[in-house]
Amino acid sequence: MSLTAWAVPWPWPASTIGSCCSRVCTRSKTTSGHIQFDNCNFENGHIQVHGPGTCQVKFCTFKNTHVFLHNVPLCMLENCEFVGSENNSVTVEGHPSADKNWAYKYLLGLIKSSPILLPAEDHEFLMSLDLESRDQAWSPRTCDIVIEGSQSPTSPASTSPKPGSKTDSQEAEVGSDGERVAQTPDSSDGGLSPSGEDEDDEQLTYRLSYQVQGPRPVLGGSFLGPPLPGASIQLPSCLVLNSLHQELQKDKEAMALATSVQGCLIRKCLFRDGKGGVFVCSYGRAKMEGNIFRNLTYAVRCIHNSKIVMLRNDIYRCRASGIFLRLEGGGLIAGNNIYHNAEAGVDIRKKSNPLILCNQIHHGLRSGIVVLGNGKGVIRNNQIFSNKEAGIYILYHGNPIVSGNHIFKGRAAGIAVNEDGKGLITENVIRENQWGGVDIRRGGVPVLRSNLICFGYSDGVVVGDEGRGLIEGNTIYANKGCGVWMMSSSLPHVTSNHVSYNGLYGVAVFSQKEGSGEFPGGHGAQENFSEDGDAILWETELEKEDDPLRRPVTIALVESNSINHNGASGLFVQSSEALQVITNVIHANGDRGITIVQSSQLTRVANNSISCNRQSGVKVEAQCKVELRGNGIYDNRGHGIITKGDSTAVVENDIIGNRGSGLQLLPRSDTKVLKNRIHSFRAYGIAVRGRAKALVQENIIFQGKANKTIFQQITNNCECIMQNNKFLVFKKKSDTWRLVNPPARPHLENSGRGSSAAHSGHKVTAMATRISARVEGGYHSNRSIFCTIL
Repeated sequence: MSLTAWAVPWPWPASTIGSCCSRVCTRSKTTSGHIQFDNCNFENGHIQVHGPGTCQVKFCTFKNTHVFLHNVPLCMLENCEFVGSENNSVTVEGHPSADKNWAYKYLLGLIKSSPILLPAEDHEFLMSLDLESRDQAWSPRTCDIVIEGSQSPTSPASTSPKPGSKTDSQEAEVGSDGERVAQTPDSSDGGLSPSGEDEDDEQLTYRLSYQVQGPRPVLGGSFLGPPLPGASIQLPSCLVLNSLHQELQKDKEAMALATSVQGCLIRKCLFRDGKGGVFVCSYGRAKMEGNIFRNLTYAVRCIHNSKIVMLRNDIYRCRASGIFLRLEGGGLIAGNNIYHNAEAGVDIRKKSNPLILCNQIHHGLRSGIVVLGNGKGVIRNNQIFSNKEAGIYILYHGNPIVSGNHIFKGRAAGIAVNEDGKGLITENVIRENQWGGVDIRRGGVPVLRSNLICFGYSDGVVVGDEGRGLIEGNTIYANKGCGVWMMSSSLPHVTSNHVSYNGLYGVAVFSQKEGSGEFPGGHGAQENFSEDGDAILWETELEKEDDPLRRPVTIALVESNSINHNGASGLFVQSSEALQVITNVIHANGDRGITIVQSSQLTRVANNSISCNRQSGVKVEAQCKVELRGNGIYDNRGHGIITKGDSTAVVENDIIGNRGSGLQLLPRSDTKVLKNRIHSFRAYGIAVRGRAKALVQENIIFQGKANKTIFQQITNNCECIMQNNKFLVFKKKSDTWRLVNPPARPHLENSGRGSSAAHSGHKVTAMATRISARVEGGYHSNRSIFCTIL
C-alpha cells in the first residue's frame, strides 16, 4: 500500500495533516506542507520532505526504508525503529530553510516543552585514587660533615683500616670499574645521615656547613609518596570528571548547542542491523537525543559544513567508526556511550571541529578517537578506556585540544601523536595503559602540558624517531618502564616535569634507530584510515598561524625537571646527538643520578642538583664528551663523579658529602677539573686510577677522614697535572667551613622555568599526595620497554 502526501497551497487546514495507523506504507513526499505519521510500518520505501515542509513521525517502524530531509526547517522523529537499511536510514541535507510553514511553530513549541535528555549526574566508574599529602619540599638545608685529624693532604694510598673495625664495616664496596656502593640501610627518601654517627668517640670532630639551594619540585612544592602495593586508587576532587550538567553550565557555547532546535530532531529511536544510521551533509543540521545505534556499518556521518548535536546516545557494534566527521563538520557530541566498535569511536578529519564532551568511549577494536587530515576539535572531560589501540590517536596534521580526560586501561598508548600530528594535550589523567602513556613519533609535535601520567605498564612518555614537541609540567609517576623515554635526534623539549617512582630510568635518552614496522601508538605503518578501504591522499598544508606554545628547539633539552625516586638512574644517556641537561633536581634514584654511556657529541650538564642517589652522582663511560658545570652533587652513596670519558670537563661544581670519592678518574680518561669545591666523607677528594690524563687546577678540596688523603694517585702519572689547588685540612676542633662566595650550587639566577606550566597546571599541582600501585620491572637495554623504534 502506498500513501502519498503532495504539496498543496500553504497554509493547510488541520484536516489535511497526513496520518495513518497500523498500515504498511512505501512512499511519502511533501515539499511545503506538513506530514505526520503515528504507529506506522514502512517497508522498502522512502519518505521525502523538502523545506519549507515539516514532518512529525512517532512510534513507527522502518524496514529498509529511507527518510530523506532536504532543507527542512524542523522535523521530529520519535520512538521509531529503523531496521535493515541498505544505505542511510535518515539523510539530512542542506541548511534549514528560512521559509516556514504553518506547522513550524506548533513543532517548535512541542520540542521546547519536552525536557532535554541530559543526565542529572554522571556516574563515575572510573577509578579511585588515594592521594595523601606529603610535603617534602626541596628546601635549603644545613649539613654537618664530620672529619678526623689532619695528615699530609697529598700522598699515595693510605693503609687500610684494621680488619673488623667499625670504619671497615662501613666502607663502600668497590666494583670492577672503581664505582662504590655504600652498604648502609635504606632511608625513606634515599638521603644520608652525614653526621658522623659511625665515627669513634676519640676522634676529633670538625664541621663543614653548607646549604643546598636546589630547584624546588615543580608541582606545588610537594613530592608524590611511594606507591603502595594493593592499595586503592582515588583521585582528589580537583581531578574527578565533571558531570555533563556542570560542563554545560561553565561552557556557554556548549549550552547553546545543547539547547538549540534546528533541522531534524531524532529522539529515542533505535537504528539496528543495517548499513548507516544518520547521514548529515551539505550544511545540514540534526540533533539526536537518547537513541540507540547498534550493528550498523556506521552510526552517524557529518560532512560538508554540517552540524550535529548528539546527547546521551548509545553507539555500539558498528563495523566502521561510530561517529564520523569530515569536511568541516562540527557540533556537540556529549554524554554518549560509544563502545565495541570495529573502528574508532569518533573519527575527525579534514578540518572538522566538533566539541566532544563527557562521553564514555571504550572497548573499541581500534582507537577511541582519531583526529587526522587537518581535523581539529575540542576533546574534553571524557572517559576513554579499554580500547585495543590508542585512546586518542592524532596524525596527518590533526590538531585538537585534548583536556581534562581520563584515558586508562588501553591495550596500546593512552595518546599517540604520529605522522605530523599536533595538538594541545593538557590536564588529562592517563593511567594503566599497556604502551606509553603518551607516544610521540614520526613528525608528531604536540604540546603535552600538566597531565598526570601514571601506573602505565610501559613508559610514561615515549618520544620516538622524528617525534618532537614540548613536554612541560606533567606528573609522570609509577610507570613500570621509564618516566620519559626519548630519542635525542627528535629534539624533544622536556621541562618542568615531576618524574618519580617509575620502575626504570626517570629520563632515558637514546639515538639508535632500529626495529620493525610496528610501533606502540596503536596502528601499523601501512594504515590508510579509509572507511571504505580505499587509499587516501591527505592534505599536507600546515597551519599558517604560529603557535605561541612552541618555541624553537635546536638541541634536545631536559631542563627544570624534578627526577626522583626512580628505580634506575635518574637520567640515562646513550646518544650520538648533542644534549643539554639544565637546572634539574635529580634526587634519591635507585641507581646513579646521571649515567652517560654514549655521548659522541657534547652532553652539557649544568646547574643541576644531584643528591642522595643510591650509587654515584654522575658516571661518564669511555669515549663520551661531557661538560659538568655549576652542579651541586651532594650526599650520593657512591662517588660524586666517576669518569672514563675521553673528553670530560668538570668545572665550578660543588661535590660535597658523597660516600665514595668526590671525583674518581679511571684509566684512559681525559678530564679537566677546574674551580670545583670537593669533599668526601670517607674517601678521597680526588682519586686518580691508573694512567688517567687530567688537569686539576684551581680547586678547593676539603679533607675527609683522617685515614684518607685529599688526593690519591695510584701510580706515578706524569699526565696528571696539579696546579693552584687549595687543600683545606682541619687543625682545631672548633674549625668550621662554609660554602660561601659563591654560595652552594646550583645557582638559578633569573630562572623563569615552568612559568606557563604553573598557570595551566593548577589541577595537577593539587596531586601533592600519595598515589599507590605496584611498580615492577628490570632495566632497559637500548630501547623502550615494549617499544620498537622505526
